Amino acid sequence: MSEVLITRDCAAGILSLNRPKAIHALTREMVREMTAALLAWREDPAVHTVIIDHAEGRGFCAGGDINLLRQSALEDGGEAGRRFFYEEYQLNHLLFTYPKPVVAFMDGITMGGGVGISQPARFRVATKHTRLAMPETGIGLFPDVGGGWYLARLPGRIGQYLALTGARFDGAECLWSGLATHYLDSETLADAKQRIVHGHEPGGVLSSLSTTVPAPRIEANALRIARHFSAYRYEDILASLDADDSEWAAKELAALRTKSPQTCKVALRELRDSLTCADFAAEMVMEYRIAARVLTLPDFAEGVRALIVDKTNDPKWNPSTPEGVTDGLIDSIFAPLPADEEWKPL
Repeated sequence: MSEVLITRDCAAGILSLNRPKAIHALTREMVREMTAALLAWREDPAVHTVIIDHAEGRGFCAGGDINLLRQSALEDGGEAGRRFFYEEYQLNHLLFTYPKPVVAFMDGITMGGGVGISQPARFRVATKHTRLAMPETGIGLFPDVGGGWYLARLPGRIGQYLALTGARFDGAECLWSGLATHYLDSETLADAKQRIVHGHEPGGVLSSLSTTVPAPRIEANALRIARHFSAYRYEDILASLDADDSEWAAKELAALRTKSPQTCKVALRELRDSLTCADFAAEMVMEYRIAARVLTLPDFAEGVRALIVDKTNDPKWNPSTPEGVTDGLIDSIFAPLPADEEWKPL
């Protein structure tokens, strides 16, 4: 059976991720199938709206195929991994610039690549089951798939907090921060989809079915986040947290100490530079340059080994300290690629 169920139903085109054992993590073939369907529906006057959801299982989309990327980093110098990133970013850009409404139902785990296919949607539906995160600093990658664009534009340094810590936001926190546009009971999702399929305007449908939202837990720490994560220099963020004797600051500092110093510095530079990007295509050019480099640097393969393959949770980062990550290294990661290797939209 296909790993993406692609259907036309009345006025809607539906992309249902169908890889439940991997929490619908995206493969290159899934990316290609989704892209082809979106291109066909873009020119089809009968398709008014696109729905992205998952067919079964406990998550919307856990990310990209990390094991495939690690294998590429170890065995072919990152060639296959770079092809995957190139095509995935084209899908992200296609969704971001899509002329028809896209509705993403983020009912469950929504991480990495799952953020990349839900955040470009005009309508982003969260539920009590939503757990959204960009956990890349824990595996030596970086917040990609447009993550730099979305996180950089969140209020109150919430984006920097999410990028560095890999914190998971529930549905209420997603709505509060702007990562979701609506909050629905999971039991009403089928009704919402049927109404949209039958031609009802998505925004009206989702608003009419929206339910009372629990208090977002993160709101209580919003001022702390804005203060401690205000710098673009990673060492300054660590020092700020270290000077705070609260239990919250100690917990966040301990979490950051487990992350790749290289990735944390890359993420801060990425979010800073994102604000200078003229459009989303420029964002994806920048992110592809980063991806092409960090894929084969030591931290990625090591982070995946420690957290996903061996599950020992003991990554040996290289460089091992923030001070060891030089400005020259960061500059080399962000440097332009040869002209014939740069990312381009479809």
